[in-house]
Formats: sequence, C-alpha cells, structure tokens
Amino acid sequence: MTRVLNAGRVEPHSGDTRSVVVFLHGYGANGADLLGLADPLGEHLPDTLFVAPDAPETIPGMPNGYQWFPIPWLDGSSEEAAERGMAAAVQDLNAFLDALMVDEDVLPEQVVLFGFSQGTMMALHVAPRREDAVAGVVAFSGRLLSPETLADEVVVRPPVLLVHGDMDDVVPPQSLPAAAEALQEAGFTDVYAHVMKGTAHGIAPDGLSVALAFMRDKLGL
Repeated sequence: MTRVLNAGRVEPHSGDTRSVVVFLHGYGANGADLLGLADPLGEHLPDTLFVAPDAPETIPGMPNGYQWFPIPWLDGSSEEAAERGMAAAVQDLNAFLDALMVDEDVLPEQVVLFGFSQGTMMALHVAPRREDAVAGVVAFSGRLLSPETLADEVVVRPPVLLVHGDMDDVVPPQSLPAAAEALQEAGFTDVYAHVMKGTAHGIAPDGLSVALAFMRDKLGL
C-alpha cells in the first residue's frame, strides 16, 4: 500500500504550467528545505510549477525531519530495514509522480526530478526504472544505489546531471565519478557532471546555475 506524500508547491510565475520540477529532499529534512530554490529558479523557468513532497517516514527525535528510507550507519537500523524502506519509498514516489502528471496535465518529458543527497539516491533509482523517461534528473550530492543492478533493470535513459561538492564530508565526492561510470556502462549517453569547488554537503551558486542551464535545455526552453 502506497503512502500519500504531502507536498508544498510554488506556482509558475506566468500562471501557466508547462513543466514541473519535483524537489526530493535529503535525510532529516523536508520538502520545504528545497522549495526555497523555486524563487531564484522560477524567474528563469516562468512556466514551471515547483513541487516538493515530504519523504514518507518521520524520524524519531527529529521534529519535521523525514527520511525516504533508514540509513543503518546513521540510525542503527538493519540493512534489511533499509532495503524494505527503500522499496516502499520507490512505490510511494512513483505513485506521487503518476498522480502529479495526471493532476497537472503534463507528460513525463515535461518533468524534472531534482534531488539532494538521499533525494538524489531516490531520483537516480526511480527515473531509469519508470515506463517513460522524464525530461532530466538533477542529482546533487548523492550517489547511485545498487549500481550493479542498473544495467539489468534500466527501462529508460533520461538525461542526468551529477553535481557534487569536492569538500563533501557526508557523501564522498568520489560518488560522482562512480555514478557517472555506472550510468554510462548501463547505456546512458546524456550524462553531465559538475564539481562545486570548495563546497561541502550543499548546493553552491555555481552548481545551481549549471542545474538551471541543464533544466532549461532539457525542457526545451
């Protein structure tokens, strides 16, 4: 049974929805954490609706903190619990995306998934396994989970932008080349990478500028 994801939203500047950016937040955050990016991005994406769901699970002791799935080395959960949580969250996110496209009357090629950290892990896992390719995946400061299964399970190969800070002490910077290599081995031809110099686990202005250019390009603007 899928869980309904509560989502915040920022309407298009033009009042006319022709594309949607779905923000997927990191562990311990919530949808509002990334929704603030709609302001600087929206000026340059005037027909874009920005949506930011909260992940499906609350975290004990973290008010307003959510997780897509447990992280064993952070919360002491088992690998089995992490895998179960991930599988359930994948179902939840797919159901959310399906409903969103119906409700907003947009096609997959009008939708961008924009992930950060654990949200990136979700985006990189879900997007290749959906029936129809989204316009693109913006993947900040995360990693590709179970790269060894990707080639066998890939259905579609949307464009992917990988962005990482070279000073990231939460998700190692080498996660970027590792993800790029696995994507290319699985037949992805539209893979881009940007390293944010002097940046820890976060989103720097140069990374956001590269992400904006990528989204405008892939949305055909």
